[in-house]
Amino acid sequence: MRARLGCVLLLLGAATQVFAEGFRISDIRVEGLQRITAGTVFNYLPVKPGDTIDLDQTSEIVRALYKTGFFQDVRLEKHGDVLAVVVTERPAISEINFSGNKSIDSDKLKEGLKDIGLAEGRTFERSVLDRIEQELERQYYNQGKYAVSLTSTVTPLERNRVSIDIDVIEGETALIKKINIVGNTAFDEDDLLDEFELSTGGWLSRFTRDNQYSRPKLAGDLEALRSYYLDRGYVNFKIDSTQVTITPDKKDIYITININEGAVYTISDIRLAGDLVGEPDEYFPLIHLRRGEPFARKAIVESSDRVSAKLSDLGHAFANVNSVPEIDEDKKTVAITFFVDPGKRAYVRRINIRGNSRTRDEVVRREFRQMESAWFSGEKLKLSRTRLQRTGYFDSVSVETPSVPASVDEVDINVSVDEKPSGTLLAGLGYSQSDGVILNASVNQDNFAGTGKKVSLALKTSSANRHYQVSSTNPYYTIDGISRGFDLIYKSTDFDELDTADYKTDDGIVGMSFGIPLSEFNRFNFGLALHHINFDVGTAPSQEVLDFQSAEGNEFLDFEITLNWRHDSRNSAIFPRTGALQSLFGEVSVPGSDLQYYKISYEHRRYWELTNEFVVSVNGEIAYGDAMGGTSILPLWENFYGGGPGNIRGFAARSVGPRDSQGDSIGGNAMYAGSFELLFPPPFMKNSETIRLAAFVDFGSVVNLENNGLFDTNELRYSTGLGFSWLSPVGALTISYAIPFAADSQDEKEQFQFSFGSTF
Repeated sequence: MRARLGCVLLLLGAATQVFAEGFRISDIRVEGLQRITAGTVFNYLPVKPGDTIDLDQTSEIVRALYKTGFFQDVRLEKHGDVLAVVVTERPAISEINFSGNKSIDSDKLKEGLKDIGLAEGRTFERSVLDRIEQELERQYYNQGKYAVSLTSTVTPLERNRVSIDIDVIEGETALIKKINIVGNTAFDEDDLLDEFELSTGGWLSRFTRDNQYSRPKLAGDLEALRSYYLDRGYVNFKIDSTQVTITPDKKDIYITININEGAVYTISDIRLAGDLVGEPDEYFPLIHLRRGEPFARKAIVESSDRVSAKLSDLGHAFANVNSVPEIDEDKKTVAITFFVDPGKRAYVRRINIRGNSRTRDEVVRREFRQMESAWFSGEKLKLSRTRLQRTGYFDSVSVETPSVPASVDEVDINVSVDEKPSGTLLAGLGYSQSDGVILNASVNQDNFAGTGKKVSLALKTSSANRHYQVSSTNPYYTIDGISRGFDLIYKSTDFDELDTADYKTDDGIVGMSFGIPLSEFNRFNFGLALHHINFDVGTAPSQEVLDFQSAEGNEFLDFEITLNWRHDSRNSAIFPRTGALQSLFGEVSVPGSDLQYYKISYEHRRYWELTNEFVVSVNGEIAYGDAMGGTSILPLWENFYGGGPGNIRGFAARSVGPRDSQGDSIGGNAMYAGSFELLFPPPFMKNSETIRLAAFVDFGSVVNLENNGLFDTNELRYSTGLGFSWLSPVGALTISYAIPFAADSQDEKEQFQFSFGSTF
């Protein structure tokens, strides 16, 4: 910087003699340019031909050109009445090369340098080299490599260019050796460290990197420590100091945190003040605090949020609820006063929808329960967003509620959606443990032409199955949300290939269905279907198969009615975290059908969110079927089976249940099953929305009620294991490893199982 200032002063001194008297410029000539065009220089010059130049203007010209950063030398010369601007350009950066970098990719290093103004094609300055090393060191420090060493080499090239070569010696990653908390007497240090994201490491640390020091992570851990004490009554808790030291070899880091716990304060009183909307008794149940209990900051904040949410549901979108503590140091008590300022009741002016390039506005708006020109309701807005997410048309849905300019009681609702591809064309060759090699192809439009209608054409063939289907569903056949669907299906199943009894069925189906919404979370579905079924026995059928053929025949025409009540309050159709899914399903063939029977089943799955990472799921299912009228038994292909990826994992598909006289699985007319699951993301991908792990316990059984009681303990099967689910771009993949228990000698164990397709 001093050299540059000296150069400018010398040039100004020379210009004092040359331009002391001033002259009128007839022309301007620029000399010394190599890469920069003359036009660029003229754009920055504060003078033009025809101007009269004097001493003051020469200094202005030199400063203006230096300020561009393009030149390392600027000189003014006078040739008659021509002004000559003689420049020496700074070199351009031709390339930046890295060597020795292993933990950080070269492209990421270049991005970091670009942020400080150093990139290929830009002008090079010597002073930037120091900034280069500082930025690169910062990036390596963030990865815990405090022993990193950098060597920069600048090589001149032709045409006034330079090449920058940076050699990196990364060194070893410094790891946290010990975290000490000094001053804690009420809680064990291990319990406090459980609240920290940083740790001294474990077997997962190579993925989580929780044993690598990070200043932002430490700041978050200190706040977690502070919250831990404040939620247990320690109002005056303080962190006196924090020391982070590194060993001379820069391999080990020691963190020491000095704290002052203070005393425990209890709640002496809870008050409401301000402009309450309604009676105070309506608000106190929302405040989850009790007199005499320890002060808890988290409970106070959550109580304030619940009061705000109630006011929001009443239309007060800008309600403000502040909790003010009054501390009595002598009695060690705290009185909490909730000051309520509801503000004016807000109305919704407009609902604006963005991002729906294919989906029609009406498809989005019909899911909204918050109406325009109505009072604002936070609960209705939340429900509207949930309904949009459950349509399956969008990857993400975000909602904002900005106030209307120049209005104190109006808000707009801005809905931004990120659309999923509405159509899929799939063709593939796959393998299933139960079906063997599978050839499938399908054309699906879940949001046909942006109307929300579902249209599909699919075929699936394997050694055991052939399935062809054409279907169409309009979820809003009426404005009230009554749906209507049509199906045309042909399916052929060789049960012998599925390791069950030796027979085959060909089933042609024409069906129509209607769905009627009963409430926000409840729906009733009604379906009619005509089945034409051919029943063929195999080459070595069991006596049970022959008996059925003898009693009922080989060809059937059945008219079937299905009834289904469904309750779905899940927050998402894929990887839900809260809510429940219940289904009561009934199927009956009407009198006059060749086969008369009925089936009924009930399933209940519920989700609880334990933490931001862990979700508990409990699932139970029970089903029963029987013949009626002149039909002797429930048709064999309508029997229930157990085992497989979706039912009592660890046992082979369709292997759990009654056997025929030849020892083949034939299924039963009653079934019950259930599972307990702990769901969580992978430790090294905690924010992933497409991958989930599960620890589970499955149980269940399949029986014939004519021979056994439904809950025959001798027939119970159960297993425990781990599962993996991935929502891949081409479908849901689930993998499980389960250890089966209480297996019968005829059961087929299959510890490793997988399935591919939509299983949610």
